Amino acid sequence: MVDFIVFMVLFLGGFYLFGISWSLPTAQGVVFSAGIVLVSLALAYVMRQRGSATRRTDNWNQRGDK
Repeated sequence: MVDFIVFMVLFLGGFYLFGISWSLPTAQGVVFSAGIVLVSLALAYVMRQRGSATRRTDNWNQRGDK
């Protein structure tokens, strides 16, 4: 549950920064870039999770033959 909350805060925070960047008088590019970074971090945070939704035991990231 904590992982989902962290993901949503980062993801929606990034979209919020996308939205407000257009109305700022200065530093629009910096705020927009920060939004891109936050959304990217949110997606990377989700993708780092082990396992899968199918709950298979032979996941690519859990193989012992590497």
